[in-house]
Amino acid sequence: MNDDLSEEALQARLVELRQDHADLDAAIQAIAQAPLPDMLLIARLKRKKLALKDEMTRIEDQLNPDIIA
Repeated sequence: MNDDLSEEALQARLVELRQDHADLDAAIQAIAQAPLPDMLLIARLKRKKLALKDEMTRIEDQLNPDIIA
């Protein structure tokens, strides 16, 4: 667990990541609606969105550790 970040800091980071994730999703949808969508840009944004999702999952795991041994 990341001891240098308090639970409040992790919660704040999670909120920020969720907003960034939603913003990327909206951007991807908007670009995809264009007459000639930039598929390379969409792919880059999707990779970034996936990286944000992975970081969100790591933080959620830190905030809610699995107790089952």
